Amino acid sequence: MDAGGTDRSHDDRGESGGIRTALTGLTTRGRSFLAAGVAAAACAYVLGQSDLLRVGLLLSVLPLVCATVLYRTRYRVAGSRRLSPERVPAGSEARVHLRVDNVSRMPTGLLMLQDRVPYVLGPRPRFVLDRVEPGARREVSYRVRSDLRGRYPLGPLQLRLTDPFGLCELTRSFSTYDTLTVIPRVEALPPVRLSGEAKGYGEGRQRTLALAGDDDVIPRGYRHGDDLRRVHWRSTARYGELMVRREEQPQRARCTVLLDTRGLAYEGAGPDSPFEWAVSGAASVLVHMLERGFSVRLLTDTGNSVPGEGSDGFAGASQGTADAAGLMMDTLAVIDHSDGTSLSPAYDLLRGGNEGLLVAFFGDLDEEQAAVAARMRQRSGGAVAFVLDGGAWAREPADVPGPLDGSEERLRMLRETGWTAVGVPYGATLEELWRLADRERTAVAAATGGEGTR
Repeated sequence: MDAGGTDRSHDDRGESGGIRTALTGLTTRGRSFLAAGVAAAACAYVLGQSDLLRVGLLLSVLPLVCATVLYRTRYRVAGSRRLSPERVPAGSEARVHLRVDNVSRMPTGLLMLQDRVPYVLGPRPRFVLDRVEPGARREVSYRVRSDLRGRYPLGPLQLRLTDPFGLCELTRSFSTYDTLTVIPRVEALPPVRLSGEAKGYGEGRQRTLALAGDDDVIPRGYRHGDDLRRVHWRSTARYGELMVRREEQPQRARCTVLLDTRGLAYEGAGPDSPFEWAVSGAASVLVHMLERGFSVRLLTDTGNSVPGEGSDGFAGASQGTADAAGLMMDTLAVIDHSDGTSLSPAYDLLRGGNEGLLVAFFGDLDEEQAAVAARMRQRSGGAVAFVLDGGAWAREPADVPGPLDGSEERLRMLRETGWTAVGVPYGATLEELWRLADRERTAVAAATGGEGTR
């Protein structure tokens, strides 16, 4: 069977290989017919019964004829696969659409369509397609779902041919694969004002060096290719040469989301593990800050930065929000525990300062790593930390989100250096903790007479 158009099936037709392939395609019914025919022929020879010999020959030849005819049947079939959507949150369903086109001049027989999918996405889908006329097509679809994030290959698509008697069945495989990306769950967050966000919200989010607005800027000399509509006539008359307006690009507030991926900082595995909670939380904050107009980046304890484009590593204003979010979601879809034991690589990257708001998701912190995390606050405009205690997740959910037993000292160290630090109990949602962090910041600001309202 050949395949044209979107995908082509594999079809090797060597003589010796073809015979073996045809015989291996015999079904249980076909093998039973063949065995019964051979036994009948042997008994007919021993007993001298010519009628029994004819029955034996018929039973033996029928599956061989079906296998030969089926193997030499040359269908030209095109197959395609489409994912909707190609990127889906964990726990949500995606639909896979399959299409088979008969591009030959002869109708097909009975076809069984089968797609290969990883076991975590569900059972292997199978469809039976009746006769497909020349130039016609058949479309089917199935759903896949995974509670585990990752990138999962779909394919190759397979077609099984069978004869009308069900004595032989041959498989032809297409060649292409598609990939389904299962990203972390994203939780909608309320638009609270956290420490360090004053520079990124409201009218203060876009600032220029000029004092009288975006258009009132410092002029510069005319250069070849400048738009004449930008000529600043007042400056031209003053300096005696052609001057044009120089526009300053609005600055976007920045946000760095730090994800602690150290394997020793988390206990357990699976969708309800603390590490998966941290990954989902980081994804939620990234999407939330992008929607609010921030330039963002994702940073891990190893010092790796996403998207990492440009000199500062942030997703700049020229990069679309959807593209930046998609890049970071793809990274979080496959992120795993690191072999690192220290947060120092991330601190070294943050030492340059001008990081804007820093939102961190920490696992278990010992005294040394808590001190490293505390020093990160000095290099950011504001800092919010969510600290997960892996051992506490084995206990019952807390009724009210708050600091966890055993992590009080670490939270205190962070708060003393200016962090808005929140402990993460089992069963708490990020939305609850996000509001809790805002209340704690407001309480500290009121007690110290610090940051005012917008």
